[in-house]
Amino acid sequence: MLAWRGRAGVGAVTIAVMSDDLQSIGPGCESAVVGGRLADPGWLVNTDPVQVLEVLGGVVGREEVLAAAVYRASARLNGIADAGVRRQLLALDAARYGDHGLAARITAVPVEGEPAAWWGVDWATGGMVTRQLRRTFTAHTNAVCAVATVVVDGRPVIVSGSRDKTVQVWDMTTGQPLGEPLIGHTRNVCAAATAVVDDRPIAVTGSWDGTARVWDLATNRPVDELFTGHTSGVHAVATAVVDGRPVAVTDSWDGTVGVWDLATGRSVGEPLAGHTGSVFAVATGVVGGRPVAVTGSEDETVRVWDLATGQPIGEPLTGHTGAVCAVAVAVVGGRPVAVTGSVDETVRVWDLATGQPIGEPLTGHTGRVSSVATTVLDDRPVAVTG
Repeated sequence: MLAWRGRAGVGAVTIAVMSDDLQSIGPGCESAVVGGRLADPGWLVNTDPVQVLEVLGGVVGREEVLAAAVYRASARLNGIADAGVRRQLLALDAARYGDHGLAARITAVPVEGEPAAWWGVDWATGGMVTRQLRRTFTAHTNAVCAVATVVVDGRPVIVSGSRDKTVQVWDMTTGQPLGEPLIGHTRNVCAAATAVVDDRPIAVTGSWDGTARVWDLATNRPVDELFTGHTSGVHAVATAVVDGRPVAVTDSWDGTVGVWDLATGRSVGEPLAGHTGSVFAVATGVVGGRPVAVTGSEDETVRVWDLATGQPIGEPLTGHTGAVCAVAVAVVGGRPVAVTGSVDETVRVWDLATGQPIGEPLTGHTGRVSSVATTVLDDRPVAVTG
């Protein structure tokens, strides 16, 4: 929600916009990347937006990181607006990030050929801006296809996989890469998951080369385990604990699901077979005290697998009319559920204990639903779909 005050004689206006409430940014180091330009409101307002956007990815200082986030919040509009309108947009976004001093300094910036700003922002709470816009991680040389997170030596890190065939580990606090890119895959890296094995944090990555690799995140070196067995690309990876041992679950375009012992690097039993098309999505959870994998396929079905026995649980879950591209597992009201997204543009929720759909399909997307995540918001379980 926001409010602004009009220039003298113009009057006051109040409007409301609902969004996230954001915290202020913590302390950071001084930026040597952009020479303080991002901390200059006049430069933000009057410089060609193309030039501004070119430097946003390298910022590290506290003021510069905040200014970059403010600029990105309405980047599309900033790119097509004239300097006078951009001044008002940036002031509004600065207030939505909680920096009213920056908002006031932006409002006061003179713009050639324009009168003083018609209004300044009095207060704001959130507003279509996210913490993710505060920092951009740049090192890959091609599209990033997979992301996972974990804690290493007390610091949160990100593991990313890319079409440049590499895996990169990042310090989430500083935005800097930790070491050199991890090299070993020979094709696009399109899946990533993390786990802890013998008290060491590891990452498991899957590639179009048909393999999954394990990386020691404490040393940023590959572990000997190389999972081979799929006859086509690995599309997704998840991790779980089965009978006290950590395992990785991989799915592939070859229509199978692999289960791998992360301590030994060996496959656990035979590949899980049953889908009649490529398997595009996998998530893990617990149903009735049993660790399970939930997979989605090109064959338009969702399957649930008992990871202890390698056997399917019940019949395939049917209802989607297109390939199932995304799966997430959550607990709602004490019962395990799966949330699935499909090429049919819908999201479905399934009771994993009964194998029955919960409610009607969720509609609203106008294209395939290719990603799903679950979380808790205000004590309510929610799904976020893309």
